Amino acid sequence: MSTLPVVVGVDGSSSALAAVAWAARACVRHGAPLRLVHAYTLPTRGYPEVISSARELRSAMYDQGRLWLSQAVDVAQAEAPDVLVEHDLRMEHPTPVLLAESARAREVVVGSRGLGGFTGALIGSTAVALSAHGECPVVVVRGQQSEGPVVVGVDLSPGSDAALGFGFEEAAASGAPLVAAMAEADEPASLDARVSEWLRKYPDVAVERVVAGERPIPLLLELGQRAGLLVVGSRGRGGFAGMLLGSTSQALVHHAPCPVAVVRPA
Repeated sequence: MSTLPVVVGVDGSSSALAAVAWAARACVRHGAPLRLVHAYTLPTRGYPEVISSARELRSAMYDQGRLWLSQAVDVAQAEAPDVLVEHDLRMEHPTPVLLAESARAREVVVGSRGLGGFTGALIGSTAVALSAHGECPVVVVRGQQSEGPVVVGVDLSPGSDAALGFGFEEAAASGAPLVAAMAEADEPASLDARVSEWLRKYPDVAVERVVAGERPIPLLLELGQRAGLLVVGSRGRGGFAGMLLGSTSQALVHHAPCPVAVVRPA
């Protein structure tokens, strides 16, 4: 059971509603409440000219935000009727709002593209910023959503160990198997030691170890084809201080065929 909420960024897009559904199921698995957050700033263009005053514009955007939150609540309750749902509507920029929420959340969940995205666009700026700077695990819901295994990319960095712990917790809660995947260049003999440490805490999780002679990105993209969730650290061993995201986590956030969790070391 978790007293910390699962927080979802809501913006009225189908991508955000998919994130709400995913988060509602996560709340069931972990006994956590669900918190839906919509934040907005006043646009300089794009609204009808008949809305001429700042007061009218604020009122219109407030009403629209309430509608989007109401739709998100309906999705959450249809997916998980027993989960406690709260919501918040804020006139602030979404990125700092969700970053602040991440300091008191179990995880923050966002869609891969917001309303401003074009078909085929990579990912919204808010999702990227959260994955880089969020203070809790950040899940970007994208691609297919299936009941496959939890796949964790392991490279022996501190972030990788945090990702492995998050992956074991998710696998134990969902009853899914866990796939610990390592590229051949990453000292495969050390994989068993890392996995064994977490198996002592989660002995009922079925684990498959995959060591492949290819680079991490193509390996994890391939494994993601059958995964329910891909989990990676925010930066690998080659990362520099101040770097936003490691190359592997950046690539998966943009291109993974399933939901991706990015986990920063504690």
